[in-house]
Amino acid sequence: METESALRALSAMSQATRLAALRALISAEPEGLAAGALARDLDVPDNTMSAHLALLSRAGLVTSERRGRSIVYRANMDQLRALVLFIVADCCGGRADQCAPILAEILPCCP
Repeated sequence: METESALRALSAMSQATRLAALRALISAEPEGLAAGALARDLDVPDNTMSAHLALLSRAGLVTSERRGRSIVYRANMDQLRALVLFIVADCCGGRADQCAPILAEILPCCP
């Protein structure tokens, strides 16, 4: 991931509703959520949610597809993975023992 892409993604997440929407979509993987259901879950007007989802989409953090009359959004897990890897690429100067506590918190299911 390039710095500009990382900055777009981080900027898109820097608002409470957008961050909550992204987290909800991550939790809903792999099925995703319809835009209307997401708006209801977060108690946000539909048009406001659409604007937030459009910004997250432009940043590459979410994808969408039409299913019948609904637009279903999904977290772009490949882009999120790339962002996390970009951020921690030089974790603790390459000292695995220093990174172990961070990894344990991220992946509590996998010792």
